[in-house]
Amino acid sequence: MTTLEIVRQNLLSPMALCFALGFAATFLKSDLRLPSGAYVVLSSYLMLAIGLKGGVALSQTSIGDLALPLVVTIVIGSLIPIAVYNIARRLGRLSRADSGAIAAHYGSVSAVTFIASLSFLDAIRVSYEGFLPALVAVMEIPGILVALVLARAREEAAAAALNATSDEFDPGPSTRTGLKEAVHEVLTGKSIVLLGGGVLVGAITGVQGYESVKPFFVAPFAGVLCLFMLEMGLLAAGRLREIKGAGAFLVAWGILGPIALGLIGAYFGTLSGLSVGGATVFATLCASASYIAAPAAVRIALPAANPSIYLTSAVGITFPFNLAVGIPLYYQFAGRFAG
Repeated sequence: MTTLEIVRQNLLSPMALCFALGFAATFLKSDLRLPSGAYVVLSSYLMLAIGLKGGVALSQTSIGDLALPLVVTIVIGSLIPIAVYNIARRLGRLSRADSGAIAAHYGSVSAVTFIASLSFLDAIRVSYEGFLPALVAVMEIPGILVALVLARAREEAAAAALNATSDEFDPGPSTRTGLKEAVHEVLTGKSIVLLGGGVLVGAITGVQGYESVKPFFVAPFAGVLCLFMLEMGLLAAGRLREIKGAGAFLVAWGILGPIALGLIGAYFGTLSGLSVGGATVFATLCASASYIAAPAAVRIALPAANPSIYLTSAVGITFPFNLAVGIPLYYQFAGRFAG
């Protein structure tokens, strides 16, 4: 199957077309709206379903098979926000707070983009490791925390430099409390709790326990995903109007950044022993931008950051790009690195 055929198949999948329908409805000024709270319900279902499935697979995975991908996930998840912060600060000339917010969003992962990558691989009948949902939960935590700590440390260092001596500088209780609350928000956020908790439940109950809930979490999954992508299309289209004021750097980063991160992810995913499908998913994790866990943590730890910058980049630019072109591209990267 050629690259163009893969992209065409991906664009014509029910998931992508539902996203396009929501996108088009906004431009047509339709009154299409899902019921209030649908986003939370649908995303909760999807993350718990993926977590359970991953936990069952994890219960059948040896520590030897999991160890290297797990280490690579932690290392890459910690390095990405550092690189993104410096790119946003030096090339984008964004403020420390905005650079930290961008780093947190791209250092973290998009659970929905992850699910989209699994659906893409299922559609083209490419297998992948079942323990991948565990890597999602593992990567999300350092990705956000490293970015927030880095941004706060730079802000405090800059503030200290304005004082006569560093001894006179005290970040104050509100600064320390804000970072502490952000850490708590990351660790207890719904994406971590549902994905991580689902993995734990699935690993404990195993195949036998999973069979009892399979009719609810397997058969309706594709339909629920289509509804969620419809909602995401509405959300992304609403952010699209802000791209004009986002600046050339943000638009360029929203597309070129994921390509570079996806290339790195495909290489190290293959190096860690993942299959072509697994490396594709890992590349997608590296290239994706969070819009569930990261925004909540950023609002607490970096209140000076501009939401129109990090949300427009993550939701308005990177998410549609990954959905339409990025995931098939990362599959090609993984295939090339696997030989």
